[in-house]
Amino acid sequence: MSQGSEGPAPVGPGPDQREMPAGRRSSQGIRVDPQVEATHESRRTVLSALVYHEPGVLAEVSGLVSRRQFNIESLTVGSTTNPETARITLVIEEPEPGVRQVERQLEKLQPVISVRELGDDAVRRELVVLKVHGDNPDEVNAITRMYDGTTLDAGPRTITVQITGDEQKIDDAIDAFRQFDIRELARTGQTALSRGDEWTTDAEEERYEQMRQEQAATDDDD
Repeated sequence: MSQGSEGPAPVGPGPDQREMPAGRRSSQGIRVDPQVEATHESRRTVLSALVYHEPGVLAEVSGLVSRRQFNIESLTVGSTTNPETARITLVIEEPEPGVRQVERQLEKLQPVISVRELGDDAVRRELVVLKVHGDNPDEVNAITRMYDGTTLDAGPRTITVQITGDEQKIDDAIDAFRQFDIRELARTGQTALSRGDEWTTDAEEERYEQMRQEQAATDDDD
């Protein structure tokens, strides 16, 4: 029994008739969802990640940042009270969906123990070391004292100072020192902790409570 012949294949729309995706592309060539862009404005926030203190963890986090094209303004890493862990502080500027995506992607990394977005009242600090010409040492010292800074090195040709504080203070101090012609500048990113008795990450609170219970058990045995 013979099969009937199939009809001609349906013809799709031509190139000039196809629906083009809406929205624009970012500077990296990634298409931006117009609905996300329209409903979520970028906001600046701080994420604190508690990680295992092991080789390669910073490279793994920075690699994630690079691959995903997140808008990271600064990234710092340092030790904690536990020698087995370190704290990574990220300052990011993303729409709300982007902030949540950064959190989710970080939590997927094996060395990451806990991630949390800090509130606006978090204690934030950064540091700048800058070197200026030493033609006006008295005026340089006056500006340094104005910003509660420290002179690290002073010679006949240059003066190097250190300023610590919140971001606005650092910005203002740098502007004030520009009059002396800043020769070199090194600025850290922000590092931050939650204010008051609020824990910066849940994992640190759990470890602290566990240590207290173990210490209480030891005291009872004694």
